[in-house]
Amino acid sequence: MSEGRTSPASNSRSYNLHPIPSSGCRADETDPDGRIPMSRTSSDIQASQCRQSPSEPRPSGRAHPDGGGTMAAPAPYDDIPRPDAAHTEAGIPSSYSLNSRSASPSCFDVIEGSTPSVPPESPPPPRKAPPPPPRQPSPVPPRQPPPRPSRSPPPVPLRPPASSQQPPPVPPRLSASPRQPPAVPRRRRPPPPSPPPPSTINAARENEDGRIQVPRTTTGIPGSPRGQSPSPPSDKTHSGASRSSLMVEPLAHTQDPSTSSIPLHMPVQAAPFTTMPETHTTQVASQAQSFLNRAHHFNMGNLTIHNDSEQWRFNGLPKHPDMSGVQAEYLPDSRKPDVEESLKWISSSNDLVLCIHGPAGVGKTTLIRHLSKVLRSAGRLGASVYLGAFPPDTSGPETIIKTLAHELGNIHPRAIPKIVEAMNQCHGTSLENQLEAYILKPLQSFDYSHPFVVIVDGIDEWRDHPPFIKALARLNSQSAVLKFILTSRWDLLTSRLPGTETISMCSYLLRVVSHRVAKAYFDHQFISIDWDSGRRPGVREVDRLAELSDGLLVWGATVCSLLSHKFSDFAPHEILSEILADKQKVGSAEQLARLYHNAINRLFPTVEDQRRLRNYLGATFVLQEALPVDDFCRLVQMPSRLAARIQSTLSAVQTRLPPAGSKKMVHPASTLFHKSFLDYVQATPAENTFTISAFDSHAAVGLACLNQIPSLPPLPPTQTSPSSSLHGLQRYVVKFLLLHVSHGTHRSHDEWVKTRHCSVLNSIRIDAQQRWATQFLNILLPEAEREVMEEQDDMAAILIKIGDRLSRDGGEHWVFEVACYEVAVRVSHSWCWAWRSLGVCHNRMGRRNGSPKMYEDAVLAFRCALELLAASDPERPKMLDALGSSLWSLYECNGDVDVLNEGISHLRDALALLPAPHPDRVTPLIRLGGALQTLFQGTGDLNALNEGIKHLRDVVALLPESHPERSASLNNLGVALYTLFGRNGDIKALNEGILHHRDALALRPAPHPDRSSSLANLGISLLALFEHSGDVNALNEAIVHLHAATALQPVPHPDRPSSLTSLGDALLKLYRCNRNLDALTESILHLRDALALLPGAHPNRPFALRDMGSALHALYESNGDLDALHEGISHQRDALTLWRVSHQERPVSLDLLAIALLSHHKQSREIETLDEAIRLRRELLDLRPPGHRYRIYCVQRLAEILEIRFALTEDEADRDEFETLQEELDEYESGNGSERDDESGM
Repeated sequence: MSEGRTSPASNSRSYNLHPIPSSGCRADETDPDGRIPMSRTSSDIQASQCRQSPSEPRPSGRAHPDGGGTMAAPAPYDDIPRPDAAHTEAGIPSSYSLNSRSASPSCFDVIEGSTPSVPPESPPPPRKAPPPPPRQPSPVPPRQPPPRPSRSPPPVPLRPPASSQQPPPVPPRLSASPRQPPAVPRRRRPPPPSPPPPSTINAARENEDGRIQVPRTTTGIPGSPRGQSPSPPSDKTHSGASRSSLMVEPLAHTQDPSTSSIPLHMPVQAAPFTTMPETHTTQVASQAQSFLNRAHHFNMGNLTIHNDSEQWRFNGLPKHPDMSGVQAEYLPDSRKPDVEESLKWISSSNDLVLCIHGPAGVGKTTLIRHLSKVLRSAGRLGASVYLGAFPPDTSGPETIIKTLAHELGNIHPRAIPKIVEAMNQCHGTSLENQLEAYILKPLQSFDYSHPFVVIVDGIDEWRDHPPFIKALARLNSQSAVLKFILTSRWDLLTSRLPGTETISMCSYLLRVVSHRVAKAYFDHQFISIDWDSGRRPGVREVDRLAELSDGLLVWGATVCSLLSHKFSDFAPHEILSEILADKQKVGSAEQLARLYHNAINRLFPTVEDQRRLRNYLGATFVLQEALPVDDFCRLVQMPSRLAARIQSTLSAVQTRLPPAGSKKMVHPASTLFHKSFLDYVQATPAENTFTISAFDSHAAVGLACLNQIPSLPPLPPTQTSPSSSLHGLQRYVVKFLLLHVSHGTHRSHDEWVKTRHCSVLNSIRIDAQQRWATQFLNILLPEAEREVMEEQDDMAAILIKIGDRLSRDGGEHWVFEVACYEVAVRVSHSWCWAWRSLGVCHNRMGRRNGSPKMYEDAVLAFRCALELLAASDPERPKMLDALGSSLWSLYECNGDVDVLNEGISHLRDALALLPAPHPDRVTPLIRLGGALQTLFQGTGDLNALNEGIKHLRDVVALLPESHPERSASLNNLGVALYTLFGRNGDIKALNEGILHHRDALALRPAPHPDRSSSLANLGISLLALFEHSGDVNALNEAIVHLHAATALQPVPHPDRPSSLTSLGDALLKLYRCNRNLDALTESILHLRDALALLPGAHPNRPFALRDMGSALHALYESNGDLDALHEGISHQRDALTLWRVSHQERPVSLDLLAIALLSHHKQSREIETLDEAIRLRRELLDLRPPGHRYRIYCVQRLAEILEIRFALTEDEADRDEFETLQEELDEYESGNGSERDDESGM
């Protein structure tokens, strides 16, 4: 999100105020790469509506969208460029009059005789929570959102003593917006389309067979590109699959492409499902067939790339590993219900992500390969990757995104210009930005009426899947353009991965195949096995095998592989007899492991055989690229004949085949073996007597690479590429040496000096080290100017220089960069600069992917660097600042308050070492002020908030008018003062905050990327002022600014939902002032749009649901629309379901739902509705103990509703409870006299 979000304090209303970033760096300071550090913006504060008495201070109750604090923690080295999208503000009336009318009445004026109209409702995005209770309404007095603070980058710690360049401060986290991706220009395509209710389908018409004929502009229905008549693109397979599948036959498609028709399965506003249904109806099959029937009417047209340079650059993207040798077979109709459900989801769901999950070996990859072929033939496949085919240690999130882009361009050549454009613009940007630029925008440029599908198979097999999944949330509103299908062994929806609650996701459990399908599979596979005469298994044996497999076809594939392999004197029927003797079904990982255990013992019976296998298999586990057999044997020092024999024997348990024509190559194990087998051989010794350690394997291969360094060829002439003389093994050694050494040794200096790696490295001459470094850089950066490492006279200095050079490449080679620093701290453990560089590297990646592990590693590195600095070292304040900033960031990932307190302590120490008027004092002031605000949001410590405000005031006083970070600091101070007002009702704090927001806005003229945040923050603060004082001019101005903010936040801007919610809240308040139904109608429209952008588990969804319920209740009160009342009650119930029992906003939702239920009772006279309202009132009273400011209000409301029920039922218990409540009211009146201002609100 653009700028930090302030989490509401208890008992205060929260609005959407957006704090601003501020780097706190001097204008002449640069980061290690020579760039000016950019300022950061913390997340925006969410808007909410809550009841409140006229005298009550505005409660701030909106939760941070990420779940906790207001602002994103600081980033010690922020080199992410600011968004450069030019924003233009929509023309908005200068004011909205509440009392006057003009000749041309405003939509906000009361128009006599006008009939209110509610815009057609579109179903909200699918939710993960179970559907709420029946729909019903509720009136709601609204609440306010808080402003959003900004973050600035922390100062860069140290430069090497030899360098005179002063490193910049680590960017503070309070300002500008590194975490906020650039806003995407507004498109004509509407935000997340959803199937309209039957009553609102105007363009659709029924054809003779009773199905709805939908125009091509309808979302989710396959069709041809406009103005083209199609032919499907060529097929290209690339993902690994199990032998347990059979090829699908081409399907005939005969439907007329001029119209696309599907059965009307789309519910009007059905609650989204969490898990896809297991029953498969005729409708599902009908819809899937309709999907397939249009496949051959799709045509990409004859597309040609005329720009050779574009094609050349596009070809430089990472490519999917060659999987052409994998012959995946799909048994016809074996997964028909699963295919139909997947196609149904693609055509009719508004979810962004479908997670197909199931245990290892259940057949996910086989299903996905078949589904990819179906989608490709229908013209609906965007891209597809199989993550098990990628090198295990060098494929970061950016690599996978670019690989997806390469696949997208190969399938849809028209996307190539946009992809090349992304290559020019996304250097070093966030994952969210890269997903937008590389995947979303190229697909948007097609302007088709249906979404494309991007498939990522085996996402749980990828180490960096958490940040990738979290980044998908940015695309929630784009399910009309693209959808993702992910496969995993576990359900991502319930995995509690950070950020999954913000993604519009649906999960589908892939079950094992039926007994019938398992038998058909064995019958098919046994045809190709060379059985002895008369020994082919009969029906009984096949039936027994199917029973033992328990529907897990990876077990069946392994059995068939063992039976068909010529590895010993045992005949196939003898092996089969041994397998059939097993009395237990597979059904679990332990039983599958037993099959692998028996296979290894049969294939490698002696201890020596298993030792050799362990060496061979361990090396292939960590192998990063395929090597010729001879080169591999030289690397691991194994005879070629022995390696060939092991390779041939191991093929008995392979379920994937190597690419065609590569039989004389040794491939990484992940590309040949099923994940269940890899898990088994790496299991702990307690579970497996045959265990392979990845750490030990890296250590062995790393040592072998070090031994090859002295024999590298000399550098060629200057005009020739330094790596041109490298071939085969030499090239592998140069490229992956550091990776293997860093993964196979410990950081501890005491342990490092005991390793053979240390002694071998020390024995290598410096000229050989320099030669390796030059060749290494040339392999990674072939287009860069040749750099010869002749100035550095030791390995640590060489590694630091390489790492700094790679850091300027925008994170493209982060894995190799961090490996440089990891080995540098081993080689020179006491060099502070090496530890500092390692910390900066991890911190930078943490900012990009939000990984707690990155921040943990950064903290460890900065701590080591700090220990090496003397108390009087001039670089110590910067190192303290960097450490404090990293701890702040880590807190925002894990919520550990002790971590945040430690970070604040280090920031205070840094500030103490920079007394005024030290020129570097601004940076720790900014960071400390922001961290204290975050502490207040997490703990409610008012002292922390007041201290933070003091530091932010000092920052504003130190920054001149022309300073680029002044606007961010003003914004942050305004947000903090708004938060203080929400806590203690200090109107002076609110007025001061509004002044600072006005000053910040004046410093951000269009097209400043943070202008929309300032507009929203100012609007929210003015809305709070209106609620406190009733100042109508403040409300009018707030609406103007919120309108302007939403105009600058097109979909998929991350702050658009909160701004829409705030605008809807403001318009509802306007309606309550002037009773103009047009204002109410527009309020409902904006709130619907906000709900459509917030997936079911998003932390801000309950606020929008509650506000929507309030608006619909107001509509019912205005015109008696019972549908609005019922829908409003449904939204209020949904909101109440999403609040935790301890959440500070739950009492407000209890009150609003009780009010709506009472309205429903008055209309329907249903006693059940009244009973529910009384239960809610009693729960609310329990939350307001004697002495609470709103206790009397709750007593009054409960007494009133009990009196109503007693009149209907004459229940003596109601009368007794009523009398008890009345006594409390009488006692309050006698003791307080006229001091009853708080009786009317929550």
